[in-house]
Amino acid sequence: YFFCGVCGSGMSALAQIARLEGNSVSGSDRAFDKGENKEVNEKLKGIGIEIYPQDGSGVKRELDFFVVSTAVEETNPDYLKAKELGMKITHRSELLSDYIKKNKTIAVGGTSGKSTTTAMIWHILKECSMDPSIINGACINSLREMGLVGNAYKGKSEIMVIEADESDSTITNYSPEIGIILNITKDHKSIEEIKEIFSRFILNSKNIFINQDDPNCAEISKKSQNKNIIYFGKNSMKLVIDKIDFFSSEFNLNGYKFFLPLGGRHNIENAMASVSVCNFLGIDYKRISEALRTFSGTFRRANLIGKINNISVIDDYAHNPAKIEAALKTFLKSKRTIAIYQPHGFAPTRMFKNELINIFSNYLKESDIIIMPEIYYAGGNVIKDISSKDIIDELSKRGKNAYYFKNRKDILSFIRNISLEGDIILIMGARDNTLNDFAKEIYEILTQR
Repeated sequence: YFFCGVCGSGMSALAQIARLEGNSVSGSDRAFDKGENKEVNEKLKGIGIEIYPQDGSGVKRELDFFVVSTAVEETNPDYLKAKELGMKITHRSELLSDYIKKNKTIAVGGTSGKSTTTAMIWHILKECSMDPSIINGACINSLREMGLVGNAYKGKSEIMVIEADESDSTITNYSPEIGIILNITKDHKSIEEIKEIFSRFILNSKNIFINQDDPNCAEISKKSQNKNIIYFGKNSMKLVIDKIDFFSSEFNLNGYKFFLPLGGRHNIENAMASVSVCNFLGIDYKRISEALRTFSGTFRRANLIGKINNISVIDDYAHNPAKIEAALKTFLKSKRTIAIYQPHGFAPTRMFKNELINIFSNYLKESDIIIMPEIYYAGGNVIKDISSKDIIDELSKRGKNAYYFKNRKDILSFIRNISLEGDIILIMGARDNTLNDFAKEIYEILTQR
C-alpha cells in the first residue's frame, strides 16, 4: 500500500489499519516535506510505515494499492508517477468501503459530532470487552496516551466503528451493519444536497439510528423505505438533564443515571446516540454508564489546555456555524468568553459569512470578545475575495467587541494584556494543525504574567 497524502486524518487512519493487519505500507505528504506534523510522522514511522518525499520516488512498480483522497490533485508528482507506471488509483473511500464490508461496521454520520460519537461508541465497546477496531476523523486522547496517532486502532473482534464523512458524498458508497445520523445542517454542501446524500445512506444501512429531535433527520427518515429505523433523542428516550457544566454533564436516560466527562448539550446528544447503539448490541445501561464515566474525549474537541488564575484556555475544532454555536452555548454562563476563531478556506468563509455573523451576534454576551486572524489558506487556486476583517467589521457595527489581526502572533500579547480572572479563552478552527500549538502558546503567555 502507498498512501499519497498520508498525513490527512482519514488517510493516516487507513494506513495504520493496513499496517496493523501486517501489510507493507508507505506514503508521502506535502506537510511532512515542509517539516510540519512531526508527531504524526514519527508515530507512523514507529509502527513501520515508510515515509517518502512527495516527489514520485516512493511510488514503485511492485505496489498493489496506490491510495489517494479527494485532496490529491492529478498534478501531484506521486499521482503522475503512478499513472506513468499504469497503476490503478484507489480512492480512500473505496478502501474504507472494503473494510466496512468485511467487518461488522458501525458507521457514524451527521454534519456535527461524528468524531466524538465514533470515539464514544468505540470506548464503551472496548470497556465492555468487545475489542472493536476504529477509523476516526479525530484522535482519541486515550490512544494518544498509548503513543499512537490516535485516530485508528485494530481490535481483535469483527466490530469496527468508523466516522462516515458526507462532505465529498463518499458516504453513499457505504453499506454498514449499523448506520447513525446525528444531525443534518448546512456544511460543505446545501441542505438539500446533504439530505439527498443521507437518504441514500439510510437505504444502504442494514440498521439505521436517527436523531428524531433533528427536523431534517426526522423528515428524511419518514420518507425512507428502510424498515429497520431506530430513533434516539429526547423525543424517543426519557431524558432528564440534571447538570451541564463547562467540562462535564449529568443526566438521566430511561431511568439510569449517567455522568459524562464532557460539557455541552450537544455532547449529551452524542451520548444518547452512543447509548442507543451500544444497548442495541446487547450491553445493559449500567455497564454503558460505567464505561462513559471514563471517556477521555477526542483531541481538539473542547480540550482544556490549562487553567491559571482561574483563566481557562480551551482548544476546539468548531469550524462551521452549527459547531461554533454549540461551542459558544457551552460557555454562555462564563463570566466572559474570549473567542478566537480562525476560518479555514475562502470558499467556506464566503458561504458561511452571514451565518457566522449572526451566530457571533446572538451568542456573544455584552462582555465577550471575538478575535479573528486572517483566513487559513492551505494552498491551491482560490479566489481570495473575502477576509476575516469583513466579518469583524460587521460584528463591530453590531456593537460587539470584535478585533481583527492580520498576523496571528500579535494576538498573544493582546490576550496577555486583556485577560482577567474567570475568563474562558476559546480557540476555534479546523484544518490548520498548528492551532493546538497556538492554544498552548496562549496558555504559556498567561503563565508568564
